[in-house]
Amino acid sequence: MNSSRFRKLQAVLLASLLALISFCSAPASAQDIHVRVDPHGPGSTASSTDYTSIQQALDHAPQAAAPYRTIIEIIPGTYHERINVTRNRPRITLLGLGKSPEDVIVTYSMNAKQAGGTFFTETAQINGDQFEADNLTFENSAGPTGQAVAAAVRSDRSIFKHCRFLGDQDTLFADFGRQYYVDSFIAGGVDFIFGNATAVFDHDTISEIRNGQITAQSRTSPEQTTGYVIDHSRITHDPVPPPPGKTGGAGFGLGRPWRAYARVVVMNTELPADLDPAGWSKWNAHDTSSPTAYYAEFHNTGPGANTSQRAPWTHQLTEKEAAAFSPQNFLRGSDNWNPVAEAARLP
Repeated sequence: MNSSRFRKLQAVLLASLLALISFCSAPASAQDIHVRVDPHGPGSTASSTDYTSIQQALDHAPQAAAPYRTIIEIIPGTYHERINVTRNRPRITLLGLGKSPEDVIVTYSMNAKQAGGTFFTETAQINGDQFEADNLTFENSAGPTGQAVAAAVRSDRSIFKHCRFLGDQDTLFADFGRQYYVDSFIAGGVDFIFGNATAVFDHDTISEIRNGQITAQSRTSPEQTTGYVIDHSRITHDPVPPPPGKTGGAGFGLGRPWRAYARVVVMNTELPADLDPAGWSKWNAHDTSSPTAYYAEFHNTGPGANTSQRAPWTHQLTEKEAAAFSPQNFLRGSDNWNPVAEAARLP
């Protein structure tokens, strides 16, 4: 065999060997990882994907490679635990396997006095980006004992579908990132949706159980793109008996500014008769100047939708102005996120 043919054969054999090594060492095709939480199951073992608590699954379930997800399927039951989705746990999905969100309840009782501050009370702390939850309930059962957070959400591109958030004061701390709540239920009494996220509440039911303000948004400058939008939803007033020594009062409001440039838009939403005719409130009775908050409405319905007595510093939007606050527009961001399409892929 001449040297030229030998070198060609050598090159072919080397290429074949490299291809074989590459094939043998290539990882299996990436995909979603599914694990299950069953309080009566075997628990985590080397050969099991079952966990007996939600936090155990969050701590020990394998992490799916991007862009895939770790899906934690939760057997119906009441889970008396606090859960923490950490920053290094992106793309987590909590999926309740019951027939309704009432079948999977994550609950704990902790108020600010017990915990040493509002921001230590949450039943669920969610910091990992691209978090999703479907068909479950987050509850802080502390009742009318002060600030008590059911869920604190600091997850960009997070989605909550068919979920319930139950509490009294400060139920939902929607504080950072783009957040989308769809076909969900949120109940509370005082400032119970608060924080500085860019959040849309779409086709939700929002239940005021006392006579406080629904929102306490906290945008700190007019340049920030944050704010809350309540769209195609239903706001109800379902008062429970007031705490001992307190009166129930009358009426309630859509929001008051926790920070100077708070922004909330309510549109295409049904409003009840006992909504305060002013609609919105200053932070407290001692404020004498008009707030710099941006509070606006568009095309609301129901007996509380009459805007003739709204606070003079609030806004009524045109159709063109309201379009900027649709879920797809308000949450799009520079990465063109489409939360509506993404939520539709959940069960």
